[in-house]
Parts: sequence; structure tokens; C-alpha cells
Amino acid sequence: MESQQEHKFKVIGTRPIRHDGVDKVTGRAKYGADISLPGMLHGKVLRSPHAHARIKSIDVSAALALPGVKAVITGADFPDIGDNLVQVGENFVNARHLSQNIMARGKVLYDGHAVAAVVATSPHIAEEATKLIKVEYEPLPHVQNVLTAMKDDAPILHPALRTGGTPEKSDKQTNVANQVRFARGDLAAGFAAAAVIVEREFDTTMVHQGYIEPLNAVAQYNQDGHGTIWVSTQGPFAVRELTGHILQMNRGDIKVIPAEIGGGFGGKTTVYLEPLALLLSKKTGRPVKMVMTRNEVLRATGPTSGSHIRVKIGANKEGKITAAQVWMAYEAGAFPGSPIGVACMTVLAPYDLEHLQIDGFDVVLNKPKTAAYRAPGTTNAALGVETVVDELAEKLGVDPLEFRRLNGAQEGTAQPAGPQFRRIGFLETIAAIKNSPHYQSPLPKSENGKLRGRGVASGFWINAGFQSTATVSINTDGTANVVTGSPDIGGTRTSCAMIAAEVLGLKAEDVHPVVADTESIGHTDTTGGSRVTFATGYAVYEAAQDAVRQLKERAATLWKVKPEEVVYQDGAVSCTTNGNESLTLIQLAGRLPRAGGPVTGRASVQPRGVGPAFTTHVVDVEVDAETGKVEILRYTAAQDVGKAVHPGYVEGQIQGGVAQGVGWALNEEYYYDENGILRNTGFLDYRMPTCLDLPMIETILVEVPNPGHPIGIRGVGEVPIVPPPAAIANALYRAVGVRMTELPMSPPKVCKAITEKRG
Repeated sequence: MESQQEHKFKVIGTRPIRHDGVDKVTGRAKYGADISLPGMLHGKVLRSPHAHARIKSIDVSAALALPGVKAVITGADFPDIGDNLVQVGENFVNARHLSQNIMARGKVLYDGHAVAAVVATSPHIAEEATKLIKVEYEPLPHVQNVLTAMKDDAPILHPALRTGGTPEKSDKQTNVANQVRFARGDLAAGFAAAAVIVEREFDTTMVHQGYIEPLNAVAQYNQDGHGTIWVSTQGPFAVRELTGHILQMNRGDIKVIPAEIGGGFGGKTTVYLEPLALLLSKKTGRPVKMVMTRNEVLRATGPTSGSHIRVKIGANKEGKITAAQVWMAYEAGAFPGSPIGVACMTVLAPYDLEHLQIDGFDVVLNKPKTAAYRAPGTTNAALGVETVVDELAEKLGVDPLEFRRLNGAQEGTAQPAGPQFRRIGFLETIAAIKNSPHYQSPLPKSENGKLRGRGVASGFWINAGFQSTATVSINTDGTANVVTGSPDIGGTRTSCAMIAAEVLGLKAEDVHPVVADTESIGHTDTTGGSRVTFATGYAVYEAAQDAVRQLKERAATLWKVKPEEVVYQDGAVSCTTNGNESLTLIQLAGRLPRAGGPVTGRASVQPRGVGPAFTTHVVDVEVDAETGKVEILRYTAAQDVGKAVHPGYVEGQIQGGVAQGVGWALNEEYYYDENGILRNTGFLDYRMPTCLDLPMIETILVEVPNPGHPIGIRGVGEVPIVPPPAAIANALYRAVGVRMTELPMSPPKVCKAITEKRG
């Protein structure tokens, strides 16, 4: 593999206009809800008004009698399936739990849990019909606090659930679905060697990904037993696999066509409406469209976990961490499967530690089943560790960035889960922030009596590889087509086109990227885990190299020489052994019919050389002590991006992650009342930051090439959301002298903390 540092790229690192940009800005791009088929019906879902209740009976007769209604389905219409773990990207999904989540069986487990679905000739009739369905409920005690849910006397959601992952097996009913532990060294000896020990507890609430486009699905079931689904999804192959499990259909009988996607951030990696729409289509013989309202999106689709976290870290007088202990309980929602495992893998990963213990618990409770959200589980964990690290630095009188440098992970450092890091750029991100104009400049003086502070925090994300397939075909005019199975949620069409252009010696504009359906490309795992430009890009690189190999063979046929005597460079072929003139790709493409036929390069990969991502952030805040409102004055993020294929998109990913992290830090939260009912079910009350709440987010791209990729690529999309809450908490402390340990740090909480400090 050629050294990335030695290679001089011509396309990689430039900023071409994105290939799908014109369609997006002119409104021509088709999203899931834009799909319309002849004879199409419309489906709506009846959802539970209770947090926990037994379903005693369901009467759908009045709904079926409403003119225009064509069918109604309930849990009784779904096949019974056993516990079956299905791998979807970085997660394993229990198909039985997933089926029960998309349609309740026996009892409802959260406010918004689907109970029945109606299909009618219009969405309005379908909506009216849901109100005619009579459901008799027997309300049950509910639990919505993760620590309460772990108690022996807590209301039990799943009587058959037993804790997994523990050496001591128990037959006791529980809400703790799984336990994870990573440990090494001698914790007691490590803490005994510490001059300073800081121990704190932290609480975070559920937050939603907040994608603008609601979930949707259009499905058509044919009489031959085949079904087609059009959907905005991060993973068309995952939709096919999961829908097949839930409806007990052969995977090859389901075709999934990915539409454009209006945001996902991990929340569109599973299924909600797809099996419902396909089953309703099967019952009616007509295509069915289903689109969620914002109320449904917030009540019934996966937010990320709320959590309770305890962090204890000790350090000696020289500023070296001697021991670290972390205890984390994460909300899984109504069914097992919080991101607690990856939280345990990431929580202490930025630091070189000899003595550590990490305990994690996956806990079910009466809230919606959680889903991935941009570096799932890691932001919560970083809040705890990065604020305690900041406090340790303060107590030792050490600059917080210098403290991180002294303890920072580097090549050869063992991760919490055991494996050693290969070449990484964490220390480089610390240096980039330390030398940045932002950190080097004094904090501007406060105005109007408001208080200002500056904080830093670092973050880590594992990144993912998994499986990808790509083809690169040469057109007769010398341009190329790149076909992949990865839905584009961050500019990956263009990044894959640029990789192919680099190999082929073309301009990025001469490569046409296509995202294909599940019957038009080989298996490709979900767009998530910051994997697409790394793994699908790897497949594109290999497919383009395959195309180059074939082009050399075609040229050799024309020139009647051996393929190894042909050189391909800068978009042209030349012969090393005779006087044949070189041919440009345009010239060669026109002669392919006489030289052996079309050229299509192919590659299917499962690359193992994943390059993890590190980042360090600095933020300036201004706090109104009277109201508790926190304003972000300035924000800078430095990130090791490996090699920035398209720097503009990388900067956009970083800025987007920071913006979401700011919302998580200051305002966003699921608010449930005493009856377990979600009260903020729209964007008016679930408050996400807008352009009015944010400064221009400054970015510093640190490029430490990933040795496991031919171009040096690392995933970049997820780690930017990890440090913001901790960085803001540290800045807020510098401003008002209060350590905030609960998210969000909303004005009432900040105001209360300041008031209590003042006595």
C-alpha cells in the first residue's frame, strides 16, 4: 500500500460542487414522502395513551365500517417469532423485540406504542378511523427513572427478562437487560497513589436526533409474493433484513429502494413503518403510503438514552492519572438495547490508564425504544469523564489542555476494551486547540453584568468498517459511473466519486455516483458508524483499481502487447516497450468494443483497518446569572480526520455535530409528566438550536492518515457531538463557579444552581 504521506492527490482534498446539489436546492430530489403510486392507499397508526397498560381487547369494527377504510391490522396479524439476534451494522437487534415495538402484543410499554394500523383511501379517513377503534386498557404501574427501574421492587416490563452478561446467573425478574464490565490493573493501588481524587455523579435525559424529515414508507406487495418498499433510510439492506424477519418473508422477495433522506443521525437505521405498510399492502392488494407526524416521531421512534453516571478519577502531583472508575446505567427504553456497550468502550479511551474499571448496565423502562444517535452513548459518558478531568486539572493547578496531553492516548496505548491503538492523532488535536487563535486570545470581558467563561473537552469515537460493495463502470465518452449501496446523508456520493476520480485520473465532475436499491448492488451495511467514506470508499477505490486493470488489458489487446507492459497514469494509458502513442481514457473508451468489451470494476470489502476519531473542543460562553440563560460566544473544534476527502463536507460534519451537541447541552430533553406521558411532542416545545443560538463554528482539520486505508481516511461524522456538553459545562463553571452535573443545562437549572451557590 502506497504511503498516504508520499502520494500527491489531485482530486482528494479539493472542494467540487456536490453531485446531488442541484436536485436538492431546486426541489427535484425525491424523498420518501414524495413517492406516489397508482391506486395508492394511506395508512395511519393508533398509538397508546398510556405509559404501561395491559391490552384487554381491541374492537376494530367501527373503523372497518367507515367508508373508505380498506383494512385494519393489530398485533394478531403478525407472525410469532422467537428471540433471534440480527446484526444490523454495529448493533445486534432482537427481531422479536423489534416486532413487538412496531406493534404492541398483549400490553403497551410506553406513551405512543403502536396498537393498530388503518389503511384508507385518504390519510384523513385513515386518521378518523383510528379514533373509532375501541381499545380496553388495564393501566399498570410504570417506571421512567433508570435508577428506580433497577430496584428489586420496580414495575417489571418483561416478566421473562433476565440480566445477561453477568457471570452469576439469576432467575430473578429484572429490568436490567445486560451488564458490561471492562477492568484492568489494581484499582485500589491506583487510587492509593493519587494525590487528588474527584468523584461526581451525572444525569442526562433522553434526546432525539431531530431530523427534519419524518419517518415514512411506501410499500407494494405483489400477488407473486414479492414486495417493494420505497423509504428514506440509512440502511436499505437492514430494512430488507428486518422486515423479512418480522413478516417471515424471504429476503430475496423484498426489494428496498432508498429515497433521498432528510437527516437521520442514526435514527433511521431500524424499521417502524415499513413492515406495517407492506402487511397492509398485502391485505389490500394495493400500494400503501405511511408518513409519521412530528408527534409520532418524538413519541414513538428511538431517541438516545438518558443515563445516570458515576465517575471517580485520581491523579498524582505530577498530573498523571493513577486510576479511573466509571459506573453507567443507560435507558434502553421499552426493549433491551441501549448503547451501553459502546459507551463502556469509549468512555476512558482518550487516556492512557494502567488501572481502570468500567461497569455498564442496559435498563428497560417505560419510554420509547432507543435508537442510535451520532456516536451513540458516548456524549453522555464524555460529560462525566471530561468534567471530572477538568476538575482534576484545576485542583492540581495544571492547564486543562496540558493535563490531557500528559495523559493522552497515542499509538500503542491500550483501549479500555484491550486492543492497542494504531496511529492516532489525539495529541495533535490538543496541540491544535492550544495553538489556535481562539485559545491563544484572551476571553473578552463580560458586558451588562453577564459572566463569561472558557472551557475545553475532548472526545473519541470508535468508527466502523463492516461490509460494502461498489462498481465502477467506464462510459463510452470516458466518464465513469460509481454505484454503491450507501444512502447519502453527509455528502458521501461526492466523496466516493472523488475517490474513483483520483484513481482514474478524472475530474470529480466526470464521475457520476448512484445509490442503488437492494437488487442492483451487492450487500452493503447501513450508513452509520462514520463508515461510508471509509468502507464504501474503500470498495470504490478497489473497484476503480479493478477498472484500471481491465483498461490496461484492453489497451494491451489493441497494441498486441502484454498487460504488464501498459501503464495507466493521469487518465491515460501508455506502452513501455514500443512506439505506440498513449491513449487518453476518452480515446480508449471509444475503442473498447474492439478491445474486449465494456469495463466494469467491482469490489466487495470488509475492511479491518478502521481508524478511530479523536477531537478536542474549546468554547466561550456568556451566562446571565439572573435568568440562567447560556449564550455560546465562540466555538472551535479540532479533529483528526485522517485525510479530508472533501474538506468542505468534513467541516460541515464537524459543525453539525457541534450544533447538535450544543442543543443537547443547553435545551433538548424529553419531558414526561407523572403519568409517563410525553409533554413536548413538537419542535415548539422540544427546543433545538437555530442559527440564532450559535456562532460560526470554527474548525481545524488535523490530518493524521489512517494506516488502515489506502487514502488515509478516518470516519468524521460522529465524534464532533461528543465533547460539546462537557466543554460547555466546563466553560459555565469558569463563568459562575458552579459544576453542572445534569443535562440539559437549561436556564431554570443553571439559575437554581447559581442561586444555591450564593446561598
